[in-house]
Amino acid sequence: MITGINISHIFVFDQDEALDFYVGTLGLEVSDDMNFGPMRWLTVRPVGVPDRHILLELVAPPTIEPDSIGQVKALISKGMSGFTVGFTVSDVRALHESLKSKGVDITQEPTEQFYGTDMGLRDPFGNHIRVVQYHQQTS
Repeated sequence: MITGINISHIFVFDQDEALDFYVGTLGLEVSDDMNFGPMRWLTVRPVGVPDRHILLELVAPPTIEPDSIGQVKALISKGMSGFTVGFTVSDVRALHESLKSKGVDITQEPTEQFYGTDMGLRDPFGNHIRVVQYHQQTS
């Protein structure tokens, strides 16, 4: 029986640029950055969350065939990845203002929903990201 998720991935075109965005702009932390044979194994995670990692996976071999790289990049740039990752925050409006001031591509302003307030953005490569501040639960 599956009991959890420890890693997922986001395709990126440049791992250093991805590192700057996900760590420098969004505030995640690096969990691994090493040479893993034919690829750079670069993972990030929310600060203080040791068991949930996101692989910033380069659109390149061995994952992508060389003759498909251009096609994959074109599709990702157009947003084909759909919903790539979702983050939770304690203050979505403050994060929105911070990201907006940094020039991040905001795709949806903070919007009240039945479950909380959420917003949408895109990373520098075209991946869609959602951020939600859940309503506080009352007992």
